Parts: sequence; C-alpha cells; structure tokens
Amino acid sequence: MQTFAHKIDKQSVADMPSLHFEGEIIEVRTAQQAREAVDCLLESVAVGIDTETRPAFKKGVSYPVALLQVATLTKCYLFRLNLINDYSDIQRLFESETTKKVGLSLKDDIRALKGRIKGMNPKNIADVQDMVNDYGIFELSLQKIFAIVFNMKISKTQRLTNWEADCLTPAQQQYAATDAWATLLLHQQLLRQPKITAQQKEQIKQELQQIEEQRLQQKLQHSQEIPS
Repeated sequence: MQTFAHKIDKQSVADMPSLHFEGEIIEVRTAQQAREAVDCLLESVAVGIDTETRPAFKKGVSYPVALLQVATLTKCYLFRLNLINDYSDIQRLFESETTKKVGLSLKDDIRALKGRIKGMNPKNIADVQDMVNDYGIFELSLQKIFAIVFNMKISKTQRLTNWEADCLTPAQQQYAATDAWATLLLHQQLLRQPKITAQQKEQIKQELQQIEEQRLQQKLQHSQEIPS
C-alpha cells in the first residue's frame, strides 16, 4: 500500500527528475480531422483532458480557449479550436456516456469550452482535484499532485505562450500533451490505492491547520524581532 505525502513544497518539486509525454502527438486542425480523432478516442474507456488559452498581458483583455488536448496513455490529439469551424464531434466526445473524461479543475476547462461549444452537456467526467483528499493528498495544482504520486515533475514552462499561433512549437505540443496525459495517469494510479477513512481525513486537515498556524506565528514573531 502506497502512502502519499499530504503536502509538498516548490523546492522539493523542482529537485525531482522531469517526466513528459513520449507518445504520438496529432494536431487536429479541421472538422474532418476532429471527426476521425473523436472516433478513435471513443474506443477508450477513459481519456485525459486539458485546455490552453492565449495569455492576455493587458488588463481587460481576454481570449477564448484555443486548444483542447485529449490523451490516451499512448496518443494525444491537439484540437486547434481557433482553427476548427465545427465542434459537433468534440461535443459528441464530451457527451459520451461510455468514455470517461478525466481532468484537473475540469469545471474551468468545461466552462471555457462552453464559450465555443454552445449547449454542450458533458457526461461521465472525473476531476482529479475532487479525488485527492480521499487519498490523503491536500494539494490542488497538477504539478504538485503529480510530484506527490509519482516523485517526478512535469514542466510548466510553456504555459504562457501563444496558443493561437498558426504553428505550435514542438515544446508547446509536448507541454500540452503532457498535461492531459498526466491527469489520466493520476486518475488510474489513485484508483489502484485504498482510500483513507473520513476520520483520517479530518485528522490530517487538523494537523495541516496546526502547521499553518505555527508557520504564521513564527513569521509574525520574526517580523516583530526585526529592528525598525
């Protein structure tokens, strides 16, 4: 039985070896390609989901979601939403009751996708963030949860790049595929482990709260000791 750390700090993550998706990455730029991709994806019991949006560096400026990544363990499709003119097959994937869609903070991805795909009603979805507390993990970010479960880190260096670019770089493609693939890996690994009890979960919460209170007290005490 694997016992997971409850929390992890940024430095511990940074010191870990890196892992990235090494399977086949397929860019989907047309409605016909989307139909073919979804037909293949619906043969899977579960797929990993993530999205990317062009970053806005000016106040009041925002962009619609540009990329949808859908991964199996060996293949990842990158749906270029800013280029595809028909989302009906993507809607078909999300409304499938037989293929589970796994993500992290999936409600945010779905909200963004609904901005483009009107009337989409997702079915059979699973959010890793909603699962991890049941296994004694009290982190929210994909990078930290992945580090706790696998003792490996996944890179976030491409997050603030232009996801509406006509051609995505190999680094962008690998980053995007890795995030979607990582959620699927986490989901499968967690399901192999026994859940903690409600009593254990409450005890961990209290311990973490005490640690945080002690940290804040030490910080306050330190600030009061510094001469003005």
